[in-house]
Amino acid sequence: MRTRFQQGLDELREKLLKMGGMAEQAVDRACQAYRERDLSLCHRVLENESQINAAERDIDGVALDLLAMQQPMAIDLRFILAVVKINADLERVGDQAVNIAERVMDMMELPPAELPVDVPRMASAASAMVQRALESFIEGKAELAQAVLEMDNVVDRMRDEAFISLVRTMNQNPAVTRQALDALLIARNLERVADHATNIAEDVIFWVRGADVRHSFGIQSTLGGAS
Repeated sequence: MRTRFQQGLDELREKLLKMGGMAEQAVDRACQAYRERDLSLCHRVLENESQINAAERDIDGVALDLLAMQQPMAIDLRFILAVVKINADLERVGDQAVNIAERVMDMMELPPAELPVDVPRMASAASAMVQRALESFIEGKAELAQAVLEMDNVVDRMRDEAFISLVRTMNQNPAVTRQALDALLIARNLERVADHATNIAEDVIFWVRGADVRHSFGIQSTLGGAS
């Protein structure tokens, strides 16, 4: 029974990593569509949303089966609970990608406009957070997860700078208001991707250390203790 349970944990891990790859790819495609004004990439993001949703349901089902199989030890229980929460955040990352793709499609109906926001740079930072959060999960290292938490302020600052610059642009050039609003929403969705990466990192810390660091300003000291 214990061997079957361990196999189930391994299967759960692999399914989550596959879903993580799908969510990352969706964000990358949506942002590439922005850079290249590529409508076909937007459509691929929208079409693949159902696969991410199906993966979320599948992972939740496997997790529930494992919980019902036997009473897991503390660290295994934390792992399963962390997977369920990470699973939900990855599904939402996919949703953010869809939102970005929809804004790009709207922008493509309008004349191109020079906008004071570096979406590719912001996308790169948010994607890096997701990648590192998943890396911390793969390696089971709270230190890597901690690094993700420290990156969140960078993306927040980019979002704030984009907001200020785009509002100024709308005031100075009302003709590009719709494009600027779309760009502002894209920046907002990328900031949300970063938030979900932060949530994933917090769940890794919970799994590895048994410590809940949500809403905590004393993260570093919390990581010093072991479960």
